[in-house]
Amino acid sequence: MKKILFIDRDGTLIKENPPTYQIDRIEKVDFYPRVLFFLNKIANELDYIFVMVTNQDGLGSDNFPEESFWPIHNHILKVFRTEGIKFFSVHIDKTYPEDMSSTRKPEIGMLTSYFDSCYDLKHSFVIGDRMTDILLAKNIGCKSIWINENLSFEEENLSLKDILVLKTDNWKDIYEFLLKNESKIIHYRRKTLETNVQIGINLYGDGKSKIKTGLGFLDHLLEQMSFHSLIDLNIYAKGDIDVDEHHTVEDTAITLGEAFHKAIDTKIGIERYGFFILPMDDCLSTVALDISGRSQLSWNVEFIREKIGQVSTEMFIHFFKSFSSSAKCNLYIKSIGKNDHHKIESIFKAFSISLKMAIKKRINSKKIPSSKGLL
Repeated sequence: MKKILFIDRDGTLIKENPPTYQIDRIEKVDFYPRVLFFLNKIANELDYIFVMVTNQDGLGSDNFPEESFWPIHNHILKVFRTEGIKFFSVHIDKTYPEDMSSTRKPEIGMLTSYFDSCYDLKHSFVIGDRMTDILLAKNIGCKSIWINENLSFEEENLSLKDILVLKTDNWKDIYEFLLKNESKIIHYRRKTLETNVQIGINLYGDGKSKIKTGLGFLDHLLEQMSFHSLIDLNIYAKGDIDVDEHHTVEDTAITLGEAFHKAIDTKIGIERYGFFILPMDDCLSTVALDISGRSQLSWNVEFIREKIGQVSTEMFIHFFKSFSSSAKCNLYIKSIGKNDHHKIESIFKAFSISLKMAIKKRINSKKIPSSKGLL
């Protein structure tokens, strides 16, 4: 199903031109700041089609002849095309407000073809600068993004507060909102006779976490992983720690890897590789990873202490081995230094930053990052 951005023209893509509000000469064309840059990013990084919907009062009348409108309008579309921004369709209503036309925003007479099972209107948006755009979203059954340099706007109808999901004066906010909205929260559970592990993961989040494994130091390391990778993580693990920590650490890593593998999905457009060298006091840790679809761990770390907190140091190689196996990635990990606490914490931080690098989306790429075409 195709998601749609229904985008207003005047005041949204280009600035309005009072008092006539008719863009009928080239010198009146003033693009909204950075609209070309961020619409290009939306077009190349996110999964939306663009539909322009605009009211042009009295177009075709003596006061607004079409011969002065179309050359300018076509020039605007050409500029967008030059920047890699293509509109799936353009809908222009030529009536006046007093005509009460069913084709005039906020009515949906021009847009009936989108009420079809191949379009995902529930997850679509109307982007515009007027109340009519918000009402159009309500009539379509989608959400509205309001963009206007005058941020004093207040909803006149409380019933619209659930329709209007973003108020802003810039396209950067719109891009970032849509990017975050595109992110998927994956919920995953693995239950055995020894453990019950539940994970919620959002690969493109803000680094927020809620971690509860029953092992304080493991919680701390996973919180660091979330913070430095910007991956949102909710992890709840209940295991037989009255026996020892082995099953809880192992099954948390297995479940986290399986959730990560599910969340990364097709791997289309990701960087794939990540690597980082991180100093921490007396330690220096190196992590490199490849989201390759294959599992391999190279571990070059020696510990002096038997335990850090409630976690045996021998479990850390087991954690990353389990993650590598279930996430289907190659991992190279090396750390030197004297303080074991610093070693493992610096490893987790370097691992987190490497993950962030590897899952980053490439601009203008919708390919699997492999010359084989498969990962």
